[in-house]
Amino acid sequence: MKKATALFAATLALAVASGSLFAAQTRVYRLADNQPDGYPTVLGDLALAKYVQEKTKGAIKIEVYNNSVLGNEKETIEQTQTGDIHFIRVGLNPLSSINPVMNALAMPFLFRDRAHMFKVLDGPIGQELLESLQKQNLLGLCWLDAGFRNFYNSKKEIKTPDDMKGLKIRVQESALMMDMIRYLGASPTPMPYGEVYPGIQNGIIDGAENNWPSYITAAHFEVAKYFTVDGHMASPEMILVNTGVWNSLSEAEKKIVKEGAMEGAKVERAAWLEAEATYEKKARDAGSIITELTPEQHKLFQDALAPLYQQPAYTSFADIIKRVRETK
Repeated sequence: MKKATALFAATLALAVASGSLFAAQTRVYRLADNQPDGYPTVLGDLALAKYVQEKTKGAIKIEVYNNSVLGNEKETIEQTQTGDIHFIRVGLNPLSSINPVMNALAMPFLFRDRAHMFKVLDGPIGQELLESLQKQNLLGLCWLDAGFRNFYNSKKEIKTPDDMKGLKIRVQESALMMDMIRYLGASPTPMPYGEVYPGIQNGIIDGAENNWPSYITAAHFEVAKYFTVDGHMASPEMILVNTGVWNSLSEAEKKIVKEGAMEGAKVERAAWLEAEATYEKKARDAGSIITELTPEQHKLFQDALAPLYQQPAYTSFADIIKRVRETK
């Protein structure tokens, strides 16, 4: 009996030392997402949760709460910082309010195309930004695709910046987003995502800017039929974890969570490409008026927003922007 007990103790000590032993009691964590069921980011969240639960043999369970049931983006960021929520899927723009360096990758017309964007995100620059929020109690685990953002409204076709003058455009709660709208001659209106539909419907705002999937899944096409494919911004998104939660994990568990996040990113990116094509077709089939800009019209938008790069609020990360543009 003593030999058996000693053998068990030695085995237990070895397992703990190697980080391969998971807690016997299941630990349950919450992941917040503001998007609806079936949305690419939610599919990525669920893939992460499934991977972690399977690889830890049920020791860690991540429950996904989407549809903004835990609050809007601003609220859930704050709750993840305090540890009331453990994981969050969120975009760069709302994160910029707690760490302005996030604006570096949200500047208008920064990325040449999707391939360029992921070359940056999956390289050293992307890793630096994933780690840049630790003073705010957040650690980025992976990058997700959120496509390129476009303008849509209920009033008229937008072909040039002049067409935007006087329009009230919803933006995320981000100084950069508000500055961008002002430079284009429109009036920015910060508003939670869930309030956009009634906001347009009731005339509080005239339109918004977002990607194809959001335009359809949030039913914004029903109240804003004019959609301009301008691609003014690529706003990639992250899955983040509260640093207290992260530091409580063993090295083996951290490895699994990180691998799970990468699996989630793989699922989300593939789903995003499918969703983009599907939802663009749905918009066209629904009768939305889709405006494709000519190269000359597109350049007018680029020229109108170029002065943003010289503003003091954004020159502090000029070195990151330079590195992004030099990435081949």
